[in-house]
Amino acid sequence: MVARKEQIREFLKACRARVEPSDVGLFAPSRRRSPGLRREDVAVLAGVSVTWYTWLEQGRDINISAPVLERVCESLQLSCAERDYLFSLVHGRPAPRLTEQDDELDDTLSRAIQYLPMPALIMTMRWDVVAWNRLVARIFRDYGQIEPADRNLLRIILTDARYQRDEVAFDALARRLLAKFRVDYSQCGGDSAFEELIAELADSVPGFDELWKDTEIRDRMQGRCTISHEELGRMSFEQSSYVPEGSACLRLLMYVPYDAETAAKVASLTDSVRVERSAQAKFRQVG
Repeated sequence: MVARKEQIREFLKACRARVEPSDVGLFAPSRRRSPGLRREDVAVLAGVSVTWYTWLEQGRDINISAPVLERVCESLQLSCAERDYLFSLVHGRPAPRLTEQDDELDDTLSRAIQYLPMPALIMTMRWDVVAWNRLVARIFRDYGQIEPADRNLLRIILTDARYQRDEVAFDALARRLLAKFRVDYSQCGGDSAFEELIAELADSVPGFDELWKDTEIRDRMQGRCTISHEELGRMSFEQSSYVPEGSACLRLLMYVPYDAETAAKVASLTDSVRVERSAQAKFRQVG
Protein backbone atom coordinates (compact mmCIF):
# COMPACT_ATOMS: atom_id res chain seq x y z
CA MET A 1 0.00 0.00 0.00
CA VAL A 2 2.85 2.40 0.87
CA ALA A 3 4.57 1.68 -2.45
CA ARG A 4 1.34 2.37 -4.35
CA LYS A 5 0.89 5.72 -2.59
CA GLU A 6 4.46 6.68 -3.46
CA GLN A 7 3.91 5.73 -7.10
CA ILE A 8 0.78 7.86 -7.31
CA ARG A 9 2.47 10.83 -5.68
CA GLU A 10 5.66 10.72 -7.74
CA PHE A 11 3.83 10.04 -10.99
CA LEU A 12 1.36 12.92 -10.61
CA LYS A 13 4.11 15.30 -9.49
CA ALA A 14 6.19 14.42 -12.55
CA CYS A 15 3.19 14.85 -14.86
CA ARG A 16 2.38 18.26 -13.35
CA ALA A 17 5.97 19.42 -13.75
CA ARG A 18 6.10 18.84 -17.50
CA VAL A 19 2.89 20.72 -18.38
CA GLU A 20 3.23 24.49 -18.67
CA PRO A 21 0.22 26.63 -17.68
CA SER A 22 0.16 28.13 -21.17
CA ASP A 23 -0.23 24.62 -22.61
CA VAL A 24 -3.64 24.33 -20.97
CA GLY A 25 -4.80 27.93 -21.32
CA LEU A 26 -3.80 29.19 -17.87
CA PHE A 27 -1.98 32.42 -17.07
CA ALA A 28 1.36 31.91 -15.35
CA PRO A 29 3.17 34.62 -13.35
CA SER A 30 6.65 35.40 -14.57
CA ARG A 31 8.16 34.08 -11.36
CA ARG A 32 7.27 30.60 -10.14
CA ARG A 33 9.21 28.51 -7.68
CA SER A 34 8.76 25.29 -9.63
CA PRO A 35 8.07 24.41 -13.28
CA GLY A 36 4.79 23.12 -14.59
CA LEU A 37 1.36 23.15 -13.01
CA ARG A 38 0.59 23.63 -9.35
CA ARG A 39 -1.89 21.44 -7.51
CA GLU A 40 -4.27 24.41 -7.59
CA ASP A 41 -4.04 24.52 -11.38
CA VAL A 42 -4.89 20.84 -11.80
CA ALA A 43 -7.79 21.19 -9.37
CA VAL A 44 -9.26 24.06 -11.42
CA LEU A 45 -8.83 22.21 -14.71
CA ALA A 46 -10.35 19.00 -13.34
CA GLY A 47 -13.21 20.75 -11.56
CA VAL A 48 -12.35 19.50 -8.08
CA SER A 49 -11.27 21.14 -4.83
CA VAL A 50 -7.61 21.67 -4.09
CA THR A 51 -7.99 19.55 -0.97
CA TRP A 52 -9.45 16.65 -2.95
CA TYR A 53 -6.68 16.76 -5.56
CA THR A 54 -4.05 16.99 -2.82
CA TRP A 55 -5.47 13.87 -1.21
CA LEU A 56 -5.41 12.11 -4.58
CA GLU A 57 -1.76 13.00 -5.07
CA GLN A 58 -1.02 11.79 -1.57
CA GLY A 59 -2.61 8.44 -2.36
CA ARG A 60 -5.25 8.76 0.34
CA ASP A 61 -8.17 6.34 0.46
CA ILE A 62 -10.85 8.57 -1.07
CA ASN A 63 -13.79 7.92 -3.38
CA ILE A 64 -12.58 8.62 -6.92
CA SER A 65 -15.08 8.16 -9.74
CA ALA A 66 -13.93 7.28 -13.25
CA PRO A 67 -15.24 10.55 -14.80
CA VAL A 68 -13.35 12.67 -12.27
CA LEU A 69 -10.14 10.68 -12.72
CA GLU A 70 -10.64 11.05 -16.48
CA ARG A 71 -10.68 14.84 -16.08
CA VAL A 72 -7.43 14.65 -14.12
CA CYS A 73 -5.88 12.66 -16.98
CA GLU A 74 -7.05 15.24 -19.51
CA SER A 75 -5.78 18.12 -17.38
CA LEU A 76 -2.33 16.55 -17.17
CA GLN A 77 -2.38 15.64 -20.90
CA LEU A 78 -1.59 11.99 -20.20
CA SER A 79 -0.91 9.56 -23.02
CA CYS A 80 -3.04 6.41 -23.38
CA ALA A 81 -0.40 4.33 -21.61
CA GLU A 82 -0.09 6.86 -18.78
CA ARG A 83 -3.87 7.03 -18.46
CA ASP A 84 -4.04 3.25 -18.07
CA TYR A 85 -1.23 3.37 -15.54
CA LEU A 86 -2.95 5.98 -13.36
CA PHE A 87 -6.30 4.18 -13.49
CA SER A 88 -4.59 0.92 -12.55
CA LEU A 89 -2.85 2.54 -9.59
CA VAL A 90 -6.00 4.26 -8.34
CA HIS A 91 -8.77 1.80 -9.29
CA GLY A 92 -6.83 -1.44 -9.63
CA ARG A 93 -7.95 -1.88 -13.25
CA PRO A 94 -7.21 -0.35 -16.68
CA ALA A 95 -8.93 2.81 -17.84
CA PRO A 96 -12.20 2.64 -19.79
CA ARG A 97 -11.80 2.19 -23.53
CA LEU A 98 -11.39 5.28 -25.72
CA THR A 99 -13.02 3.75 -28.85
CA GLU A 100 -11.08 4.55 -32.03
CA GLN A 101 -8.01 5.93 -30.26
CA ASP A 102 -7.43 2.55 -28.60
CA ASP A 103 -7.68 0.72 -31.93
CA GLU A 104 -4.51 2.25 -33.39
CA LEU A 105 -2.24 -0.40 -34.92
CA ASP A 106 1.48 -0.42 -34.28
CA ASP A 107 3.49 -0.77 -37.52
CA THR A 108 5.82 -3.29 -35.89
CA LEU A 109 2.92 -5.58 -35.03
CA SER A 110 1.57 -5.32 -38.56
CA ARG A 111 4.96 -6.34 -39.99
CA ALA A 112 5.51 -9.09 -37.43
CA ILE A 113 2.50 -11.16 -38.46
CA GLN A 114 3.90 -11.36 -42.00
CA TYR A 115 6.63 -13.64 -40.66
CA LEU A 116 4.38 -16.05 -38.79
CA PRO A 117 4.26 -19.55 -40.38
CA MET A 118 0.47 -19.69 -40.08
CA PRO A 119 -2.50 -17.50 -41.06
CA ALA A 120 -2.83 -14.56 -38.67
CA LEU A 121 -4.71 -11.29 -38.50
CA ILE A 122 -5.20 -8.32 -36.20
CA MET A 123 -8.67 -7.08 -35.34
CA THR A 124 -10.29 -4.58 -33.00
CA MET A 125 -12.63 -5.49 -30.16
CA ARG A 126 -15.49 -4.86 -32.59
CA TRP A 127 -13.82 -7.46 -34.83
CA ASP A 128 -12.85 -5.00 -37.56
CA VAL A 129 -9.83 -6.51 -39.32
CA VAL A 130 -6.99 -3.98 -39.49
CA ALA A 131 -4.06 -6.18 -40.59
CA TRP A 132 -3.53 -9.67 -42.01
CA ASN A 133 -0.69 -11.72 -43.41
CA ARG A 134 -0.32 -13.26 -46.84
CA LEU A 135 -1.36 -16.70 -45.61
CA VAL A 136 -4.76 -15.34 -44.55
CA ALA A 137 -5.17 -13.85 -48.01
CA ARG A 138 -4.17 -17.14 -49.67
CA ILE A 139 -6.26 -19.46 -47.48
CA PHE A 140 -9.28 -17.53 -46.22
CA ARG A 141 -9.85 -14.22 -47.96
CA ASP A 142 -7.85 -11.22 -49.16
CA TYR A 143 -9.05 -8.35 -47.03
CA GLY A 144 -7.26 -6.02 -49.43
CA GLN A 145 -10.06 -6.75 -51.92
CA ILE A 146 -12.71 -5.74 -49.37
CA GLU A 147 -13.63 -2.13 -48.64
CA PRO A 148 -12.19 -1.04 -45.26
CA ALA A 149 -15.66 -0.33 -43.86
CA ASP A 150 -16.70 -3.91 -44.67
CA ARG A 151 -13.72 -5.72 -43.10
CA ASN A 152 -15.62 -6.91 -40.05
CA LEU A 153 -14.98 -10.58 -39.32
CA LEU A 154 -18.29 -11.19 -37.54
CA ARG A 155 -20.30 -9.61 -40.36
CA ILE A 156 -18.35 -11.48 -43.04
CA ILE A 157 -18.91 -14.90 -41.42
CA LEU A 158 -22.56 -14.41 -40.46
CA THR A 159 -23.60 -13.01 -43.86
CA ASP A 160 -21.54 -15.29 -46.16
CA ALA A 161 -23.86 -17.82 -47.82
CA ARG A 162 -21.11 -20.45 -47.80
CA TYR A 163 -21.30 -20.67 -44.01
CA GLN A 164 -25.10 -21.02 -44.11
CA ARG A 165 -25.31 -24.15 -46.29
CA ASP A 166 -25.56 -26.38 -43.22
CA GLU A 167 -28.18 -24.83 -40.93
CA VAL A 168 -27.17 -26.82 -37.84
CA ALA A 169 -23.45 -26.09 -38.29
CA PHE A 170 -24.14 -22.41 -38.94
CA ASP A 171 -26.25 -22.12 -35.78
CA ALA A 172 -23.44 -23.67 -33.70
CA LEU A 173 -20.85 -21.41 -35.32
CA ALA A 174 -22.92 -18.27 -34.78
CA ARG A 175 -23.55 -19.11 -31.13
CA ARG A 176 -19.84 -19.76 -30.53
CA LEU A 177 -18.80 -16.48 -32.13
CA LEU A 178 -21.45 -14.41 -30.38
CA ALA A 179 -20.54 -15.93 -27.02
CA LYS A 180 -17.13 -14.23 -27.37
CA PHE A 181 -18.45 -11.11 -29.09
CA ARG A 182 -20.75 -10.48 -26.09
CA VAL A 183 -17.70 -10.19 -23.84
CA ASP A 184 -16.02 -7.67 -26.14
CA TYR A 185 -19.28 -5.74 -26.42
CA SER A 186 -19.64 -5.58 -22.63
CA GLN A 187 -16.20 -4.00 -22.31
CA CYS A 188 -16.98 -1.22 -24.76
CA GLY A 189 -20.08 0.38 -23.28
CA GLY A 190 -21.15 3.53 -25.07
CA ASP A 191 -19.42 2.67 -28.34
CA SER A 192 -22.00 3.52 -31.00
CA ALA A 193 -20.11 1.47 -33.61
CA PHE A 194 -21.00 -1.71 -31.71
CA GLU A 195 -24.67 -0.76 -31.61
CA GLU A 196 -24.67 0.00 -35.34
CA LEU A 197 -23.12 -3.38 -36.15
CA ILE A 198 -25.64 -5.27 -34.00
CA ALA A 199 -28.55 -3.41 -35.60
CA GLU A 200 -27.15 -4.17 -39.06
CA LEU A 201 -26.78 -7.88 -38.30
CA ALA A 202 -30.32 -7.99 -36.91
CA ASP A 203 -31.56 -6.77 -40.30
CA SER A 204 -29.35 -8.97 -42.48
CA VAL A 205 -28.96 -12.27 -40.60
CA PRO A 206 -32.10 -14.43 -40.18
CA GLY A 207 -32.66 -15.31 -36.53
CA PHE A 208 -29.94 -12.98 -35.26
CA ASP A 209 -32.21 -11.40 -32.64
CA GLU A 210 -32.73 -14.75 -30.95
CA LEU A 211 -29.04 -15.64 -31.20
CA TRP A 212 -28.06 -12.31 -29.65
CA LYS A 213 -30.47 -12.82 -26.74
CA ASP A 214 -28.62 -16.00 -25.76
CA THR A 215 -26.56 -15.77 -22.55
CA GLU A 216 -23.61 -18.05 -23.40
CA ILE A 217 -20.25 -16.42 -22.63
CA ARG A 218 -16.73 -17.31 -23.82
CA ASP A 219 -13.73 -15.38 -22.58
CA ARG A 220 -11.46 -16.67 -25.36
CA MET A 221 -11.78 -16.93 -29.11
CA GLN A 222 -10.93 -20.58 -29.47
CA GLY A 223 -12.40 -23.27 -31.65
CA ARG A 224 -11.85 -25.49 -34.64
CA CYS A 225 -12.77 -24.54 -38.19
CA THR A 226 -12.65 -26.62 -41.35
CA ILE A 227 -12.70 -25.09 -44.81
CA SER A 228 -12.70 -26.37 -48.38
CA HIS A 229 -9.99 -24.49 -50.26
CA GLU A 230 -10.46 -24.15 -54.02
CA GLU A 231 -6.93 -25.34 -54.79
CA LEU A 232 -5.71 -27.17 -51.69
CA GLY A 233 -8.91 -28.94 -50.67
CA ARG A 234 -9.88 -29.62 -47.08
CA MET A 235 -7.98 -27.70 -44.40
CA SER A 236 -8.61 -27.75 -40.65
CA PHE A 237 -7.43 -25.15 -38.14
CA GLU A 238 -7.65 -24.32 -34.44
CA GLN A 239 -8.20 -20.65 -33.66
CA SER A 240 -6.22 -19.01 -30.90
CA SER A 241 -6.36 -15.33 -29.94
CA TYR A 242 -4.04 -13.09 -27.90
CA VAL A 243 -3.89 -9.51 -26.66
CA PRO A 244 -0.70 -7.82 -27.94
CA GLU A 245 1.22 -6.03 -25.20
CA GLY A 246 0.55 -2.30 -25.31
CA SER A 247 -2.54 -2.82 -27.50
CA ALA A 248 -5.24 -3.87 -25.05
CA CYS A 249 -8.05 -3.17 -27.52
CA LEU A 250 -6.59 -5.24 -30.35
CA ARG A 251 -6.63 -9.00 -30.81
CA LEU A 252 -4.09 -11.20 -32.60
CA LEU A 253 -5.99 -14.13 -34.11
CA MET A 254 -3.93 -17.09 -35.32
CA TYR A 255 -5.09 -20.16 -37.23
CA VAL A 256 -2.97 -23.14 -36.14
CA PRO A 257 -3.03 -26.21 -38.44
CA TYR A 258 -5.04 -28.93 -36.70
CA ASP A 259 -3.64 -31.96 -38.50
CA ALA A 260 -0.54 -33.04 -40.42
CA GLU A 261 -2.26 -32.73 -43.79
CA THR A 262 -3.20 -29.10 -43.16
CA ALA A 263 0.26 -28.35 -41.74
CA ALA A 264 1.87 -29.64 -44.93
CA LYS A 265 -0.38 -27.51 -47.10
CA VAL A 266 0.31 -24.39 -45.02
CA ALA A 267 4.05 -25.12 -45.19
CA SER A 268 3.91 -25.26 -48.98
CA LEU A 269 2.17 -21.89 -49.07
CA THR A 270 4.63 -20.50 -46.54
CA ASP A 271 7.53 -21.37 -48.85
CA SER A 272 5.92 -19.58 -51.80
CA VAL A 273 5.09 -16.57 -49.63
CA ARG A 274 8.70 -16.44 -48.40
CA VAL A 275 9.95 -16.37 -52.01
CA GLU A 276 7.43 -13.67 -52.88
CA ARG A 277 8.44 -11.58 -49.86
CA SER A 278 12.14 -11.93 -50.71
CA ALA A 279 11.51 -10.87 -54.31
CA GLN A 280 9.59 -7.79 -53.17
CA ALA A 281 12.40 -6.85 -50.76
CA LYS A 282 14.99 -7.08 -53.55
CA PHE A 283 12.77 -4.98 -55.81
CA ARG A 284 12.55 -2.26 -53.16
CA GLN A 285 16.35 -2.27 -52.72
CA VAL A 286 16.90 -1.90 -56.47
CA GLY A 287 14.28 0.80 -56.71
